[in-house]
Amino acid sequence: MKKILMLTLVALMVVGAVAGVASAKTFVSIATGGTGGTYYPIGGGIAQVVSKYVPDLQVTAETGNASVANLNLIGTHKIEMAMVQNDTAFWAYKGKAMFKEEFKNVRAVASLYPEHVQLIALKNSGIKNFADLKGKRVSVGAPGSGVQADVSAIFISTGLKYSDMKTDFLDFNATTQRFKDNQIDAGFVVAGYPTAAVMDLATTKDITLVNFDKATLEKLQKDSPFFVPSVIPANTYKGVTTDTHTPAVMAILVVDSKVSDKVVYDFTKAFWTHIAEIQNVHAKAKLITPQTAMDGITVPIHPGAAKFYKEAKIKIPDIK
Repeated sequence: MKKILMLTLVALMVVGAVAGVASAKTFVSIATGGTGGTYYPIGGGIAQVVSKYVPDLQVTAETGNASVANLNLIGTHKIEMAMVQNDTAFWAYKGKAMFKEEFKNVRAVASLYPEHVQLIALKNSGIKNFADLKGKRVSVGAPGSGVQADVSAIFISTGLKYSDMKTDFLDFNATTQRFKDNQIDAGFVVAGYPTAAVMDLATTKDITLVNFDKATLEKLQKDSPFFVPSVIPANTYKGVTTDTHTPAVMAILVVDSKVSDKVVYDFTKAFWTHIAEIQNVHAKAKLITPQTAMDGITVPIHPGAAKFYKEAKIKIPDIK
């Protein structure tokens, strides 16, 4: 009897172990942004769709503090994936700007959608181009932020200096408040349009967006390859009735190089195979397409993602 009982217990343990292996999942977290932004809902949509179609992957979107914080998490192996801006990824990989060390483990999965450089000016300021910023009161982004780093790159390319103007180092909210208080003439915001803070400002102030000419855009992209020429359509904001040509950076999905090739391959395949479902979660997600999957990529593609792109005959940029 004891022998039969022992055999039964052993059999149950074996069955349980096999069942445990069969149901084992790999857990992947995606660092996004605050719940009021764009990263969080899109990241949540990506997590839900990939988890739905890859049975052995459980993907979760986590709130985060956007690009710089997310890349610090990737760089120190504290999270598997993150949504970031391609410019910030470039600086993290190179150990430049706000990063004091190189994060060589940052790998790209896909380019998502553009986030535009929006140079806002009051209509009565007389600012129509970059040269007109000289002598004006200009917000150039919070100290150490991606915005401020982008502005620095633009100034270097266009020959402007901070000393040419009266600069304030302010974040989005502080920038729009200074406009309302008539304390600045122009300010930089880098975000997907329409940006809520700019929409709100346009209801109380007559604003314009400064246009980048073709030559400036081409030189800027040559000097800083993370910039992509783009357009903010007319009437995106109240009173701005013409298209605005401006550079954009790309929101991209990155992954720690330590994540296995199989996991990243399965993730990437499910992501693109079911992209229509992801596009339904947010208006900005409709801009995520296979045709733009490699736009503005500034760090090497993860081998697992590269395998999918080769199968899909999508050209992969050679980034060292």
